[in-house]
Amino acid sequence: MISHSFELVFQRVIRLEAVDSVQDVLLLFQKILVPLDGSEHSFKALKEAAQIARKFSGEITLIHVYSVQPIMLPEPYTPSSPSMPILTGGEVSMLIEAAKKVGDRILEDGEQRIKATKVQVKKMLVEGHAVREIVRVANEGNYDLIVIGARGVSHVREMLLGSVTDGVIHHTQCPVLVIK
Repeated sequence: MISHSFELVFQRVIRLEAVDSVQDVLLLFQKILVPLDGSEHSFKALKEAAQIARKFSGEITLIHVYSVQPIMLPEPYTPSSPSMPILTGGEVSMLIEAAKKVGDRILEDGEQRIKATKVQVKKMLVEGHAVREIVRVANEGNYDLIVIGARGVSHVREMLLGSVTDGVIHHTQCPVLVIK
């Protein structure tokens, strides 16, 4: 008799929790951040993110992070002199503009790839260190989920995950879905 009563109470609690969970699940993935670097891995992640956003009536923010740093070398024939950039300021500016154009194309390509899903898409082009900027945007923007592509690299620790993916997983406050 006691176990039967417990079972009835347990079933009611589960049913009530299930109703609450459905409501919570519908709001679970409203804001999804998708880092794009132009690789097929990142576009696979975008495809999965679009399916999740469509199911949960969410929106996607595409982010591309670029970085241009001048190469520093010592002046010729003076090994002890301070380092100087190999590129002039004008050349660095040209590299930055080129990186921005490439980033814009990657974001535009990503938007076009999921246009048919009718998911709302925002685009962000950010300069800086990829891991730091993705984590900063995710945390400051209160994103519910990051969907990111996995990439193989040569370092032993990162044989299965790319260094950016690994860094994002370990430093962000929100869930991360890694797509292979």
